Amino acid sequence: MNVMRTTVATVVAATLSMSAFSVFAAASLTGAGATFPAPVYAKWADTYNKETGNKVNYQGIGSSGGVKQITANTVDFGASDAPLADDKLAQEGLFQFPTVIGGVVLAINLPGVKSGELVLDGKTLGDIYLGKIKKWDDAAIAKLNPGMKLPSQNIAVVRRADGSGTSFVFTSYLAKVNEEWKSKIGAGSTVNWPTGLGGKGNDGIAAFVQRLPGSIGYVEYAYAKQNNLAYTKLLSADGKPVSPTEDNFANAGERNRLEQILCTGSD
Repeated sequence: MNVMRTTVATVVAATLSMSAFSVFAAASLTGAGATFPAPVYAKWADTYNKETGNKVNYQGIGSSGGVKQITANTVDFGASDAPLADDKLAQEGLFQFPTVIGGVVLAINLPGVKSGELVLDGKTLGDIYLGKIKKWDDAAIAKLNPGMKLPSQNIAVVRRADGSGTSFVFTSYLAKVNEEWKSKIGAGSTVNWPTGLGGKGNDGIAAFVQRLPGSIGYVEYAYAKQNNLAYTKLLSADGKPVSPTEDNFANAGERNRLEQILCTGSD
């Protein structure tokens, strides 16, 4: 998994029980877990059904729910943005492998502001989620967006209410770029959020942002596209604003793969 300063990217892992191999030839498979990969899983399931006649039923209930269900052996596979540790896999008789690379984007509902017009950096974003920056025309945001007319409007922070691998990705990023967030909150699938409205699943966050003016939330890229949500740019480590695009997510994933090879000596 990789959290970049330019884009927030993650690899979703599928987790299977050892007994799952016996059902691969069956007429149907059941899975549960992260809402993050649900859109692409739905497309894959549809194609698989058309080609084989077999069905795959995947329920996007959140990474924590997926882990609970696969460890309880109530589904054939689970999916989580936050990979399980090796000892947990061995203890439960599970194994995992990466299935898809995706990106977390910052979706906003700010009247008059279009996708890619607003720029944020990691420290400012962390301060928004800490509840320290409360209005859109705050000096820290204005400094990053010279010449933009920002409304004196309260910021409605939206975050996950359920255990979430997307939250793990997002809070891991904040812990890398905002020292106060790192020391007070840290990273995790569930954290003690200082502020914000809680939505369930990526679709819950998207729904909140879509209907709530002045809001900001973090969602997987496909949910922003499907719901026509405006997104922000983030400053890279060298101070350049970078858009959340499929190419940038792929580059972040490739950089992560190379870093893992260099660190572990394995492919």
